[in-house]
Amino acid sequence: MEDMRERLLVLRAELEAVLATGSESSQTVELDQSRVGRLSRMDAMQAQAQAMSQESGRRREQTLRDITAALARIDSGDFGFCRVCEEPISPKRLDFDPTAQMCIDCANKAERSP
Repeated sequence: MEDMRERLLVLRAELEAVLATGSESSQTVELDQSRVGRLSRMDAMQAQAQAMSQESGRRREQTLRDITAALARIDSGDFGFCRVCEEPISPKRLDFDPTAQMCIDCANKAERSP
């Protein structure tokens, strides 16, 4: 369990560093509105790059929340157990994704349901 905690802490530190340095690229792009109702190709590319950067930042922030939740589960003794069926989560699944909250069966069911 300590190995998993250390792995999660390292991952959290890496993501926090990336978020701190990546915030500049997600700032709002000022578009050139002097053209009559059209964006220049460069403006469109900048807007697309900004949107991609913002989405990457959102995914990193979600991963940070998942890491924080996994660390809390370690502290409470709930880590490694499915939050749905309460059965143990496969060690291979946890090795692949230490933030996993569900066993593979419950995750598959959740993915299929609307």
